[in-house]
This record gives sequence, C-alpha cells and structure tokens, in this order.
Amino acid sequence: MTGGRVRLGALVLPDRPGPGGVEVWRRVEDLGFDHAWTLDHLSWRLPPDQPWFDALTTLTAAAAVTSRIELGTLVVSPNFRHPVVTARQAMTLDHVSGGRFVLGAGAGAVGADSRALGGPALSPAEQAVRFEEFVSLTHMLLREPTTTFTGGYFSAHGVRMVPGSLRPDGIPLAVAATGPRGMRLVAEYGDTWITIGDARTPGGQSEREAFGTLGRQLDRLAAACEQVGRPLTGLRRLVNLSRVVEDPYGSPERLVELVGRCADMGFTDVVVAFPRREGVFAGDMSVFEEAVSRLRCDPVRGGND
Repeated sequence: MTGGRVRLGALVLPDRPGPGGVEVWRRVEDLGFDHAWTLDHLSWRLPPDQPWFDALTTLTAAAAVTSRIELGTLVVSPNFRHPVVTARQAMTLDHVSGGRFVLGAGAGAVGADSRALGGPALSPAEQAVRFEEFVSLTHMLLREPTTTFTGGYFSAHGVRMVPGSLRPDGIPLAVAATGPRGMRLVAEYGDTWITIGDARTPGGQSEREAFGTLGRQLDRLAAACEQVGRPLTGLRRLVNLSRVVEDPYGSPERLVELVGRCADMGFTDVVVAFPRREGVFAGDMSVFEEAVSRLRCDPVRGGND
C-alpha cells in the first residue's frame, strides 16, 4: 500500500481550564490541522490533583470557537458510557459543530475507568462482547430515527434520535481496534480505524518494532475488510503517532519523515499530541509549530488540498 496526502490531527488533553483551554483549540485550527481530538477518561496519566475535564463537554467548547477542523473523541468506551446517552451527545455535538464531529470509540482498558462505576471486573472475552454491543448499538443509534435493541450489557427501547445527523450518511464512527475480532467491527461499522500501535504497551516498542506492529495491524484490517466484502480504500486509517514513537516532532525533519512512512504504509490520517509544558506529552512549542508548518508545505505528505 502506498499513500498520498495524509490528513494531520492534533491530540489535545482535556486538562486546560478556562479561556486558556479554549485558546488551544483556536490555535490548533490556525496551525492548519485537519482534525483535533481529546481523550475520554475519568482519569489518566496526570497527577490526581491536576485538572481533568469531560471530553464531550470540552469538544462542545472547541466547536464553538472553531469553524473548519473536524473534532473527535479518542476514544469513548463502555467503561463508563452507555450508547444511548453517548449517541445523543454525539448528535448534539454534530449540530453544535456544523457537522464536524467524529465519534471515536474503543473497548476500554482495565484500570481506574473500568472500576469507577463499581461494576464487576470483566474477562477479556466479556470485554470483547460488551464492545461489540457498544459499537453495533451506537452505530444503529447514529443512523436510525428510532432504535430498539436488547443485549447482555446494553439495551435501548424505542429511542428516537431527532433531528438526527446533519450529514446524510450519519455521524462518522471511528473504531479503535488491534485484534481480529475488533478489526471485524471496524470493517462492519467503522468510517475510520484508529490505532496506537501495541495497545498493551503504547510507546514501549523500539521504532522498528512499532512500525512492524503497525504493518501487521494494517494487514489484519485488510483481511477483515475482505471478509465482509468492503473495499479498504473506503476506510480512513488513523495512527496516533505520539503513542507509537518517542518525540515524533523532535525536529521538523523527523515529523515529515515519520508521516511519510505512515503514508507509504497506507495510513490516511496521523495524530500528534499538542505540546504540554511538562509531564506527559511535554514538548517545545516552537519546534512543534515549525514541524507542523514544514509538513503542511509538503505537497504530498501534508500539503493542503
């Protein structure tokens, strides 16, 4: 697989309070990014005394101060989300943003988020079944005016989605998956596939190993699409580069080279983390902006259409 222009996205953590948080989203759009995302967790890798805000509320504020970029979750999960409420929030964001919202969903890792609501611990097999229900019901809710569904983990009874999506094909659903079962869900329901490489140890592989993992995952995705009779070319393929390799924008040349490798592999979209002053995803803002500017000037890897 070889690629052409790659759409570039920014990951913005939902940890910035007040006007400063809003300004980040404006800055992302001004820098020319195609899309921007935030994480959906109750807590993450920041110290517990630092601010951490709700993803969908954060994106509503982002939608109000931007006009062009797509906005999405990276990713909602059934750890603490129900498809009915999540779909309603997605529909609302779709309208607030003028049809720019993408709902990213994942199975949810074991940890604080999975324990927060006090439910029983699930085996990997149970998590897989729960995620299948979550994705299939969410997909139905995003595309049907009225939904009735009964599952082992989630149900919906005569749920109406009015006025529905602004887009004729419904709100895009991006699905994070790595294994064959998850790839089948992507092929059946997804508009975009999301990967962070080796989900067991994000960022824990050497660069060579990490790109080998991405290559195998792309092969798995192609096989899943073939099984369901879906052309791979109709599916966006997104890699969160900041969770795959160390310091992806350590220099402008490095980001251009990495995005080029992703394009040649067949990825259509690459996400990098917006720099924070310290801690996780800390980075030099001036280097980041120069790297993004250099990439946007590349007529193949990141140039504007």
